[in-house]
Amino acid sequence: MKSSFSKIIKSETPVLIDFYADWCGPCKTLAPILKDVKEELGDKVKIVKIDVDKNQALASKYQVRGVPTMILFKNGAQVWRQSGVLQKHEIKDKITSA
Repeated sequence: MKSSFSKIIKSETPVLIDFYADWCGPCKTLAPILKDVKEELGDKVKIVKIDVDKNQALASKYQVRGVPTMILFKNGAQVWRQSGVLQKHEIKDKITSA
């Protein structure tokens, strides 16, 4: 997972990583919002969901303390991060301004 993860985030296209857990209520709220963001932005963004319970090393590396946590990468660099649920327009604004 680690080598493919670094390859994924090195993209010129912004990559939004959604750190989530199956037991997390707010994560379930965020899922359809991210689906709408992806539908509206299409190829302008990659959205990758990462289960913190199955990828604890990765969650630890990025100091994910709570879920959901979204981290936006561009060319391998972290350009934005936010914990909790945001509205669709807020997420889209962050991605399009990256």
